[in-house]
Amino acid sequence: MFIKRTLLFVLFIISGCTKVESEENLLNKKNPFGSYGALKKESKVITFQELFELPQNYIGKEVALKGMITEVCPMRGCWINVKDEASDLQLRVKVTDGEIVFPLSGVGNKVFVEGEFSKLIFSEDQAKQWKIHLAEEKGQILDPDSVIIKDSDLVEYRIIGKGAEIYPL
Repeated sequence: MFIKRTLLFVLFIISGCTKVESEENLLNKKNPFGSYGALKKESKVITFQELFELPQNYIGKEVALKGMITEVCPMRGCWINVKDEASDLQLRVKVTDGEIVFPLSGVGNKVFVEGEFSKLIFSEDQAKQWKIHLAEEKGQILDPDSVIIKDSDLVEYRIIGKGAEIYPL
């Protein structure tokens, strides 16, 4: 009986010792290549041009897009900015905090993303708060009175990311 209890205790201890990577470790991962989230790879890849020419045709629909990562959320890895390689068009891919953590080392690499295309409409105050929040994520402090809001700041198209694959250039 003593041997059974000891064996169960040892197995219990060993099973509790599995390594779980912290969000900070995932964010600072050296090699960003691989899959993040749940990729289906069933959606037809559309171009940035198609998406931005007729965005109303895609809102609320699953889309797949390829581009280059230009920026990663420096705080939690919860979003990436993806740039079209053929133009200056960019789009934010936002994921649920903690479910997917994009590593900072992903910047400058290619990415395939899948998710739901959405449109956010901000009031002027919301747009100002959003700009302040983005600056804070980068360690910058903005004086709310100095934030200038343009018409383009009142609308943001983004993909609510379900999955992504980062690969080298």
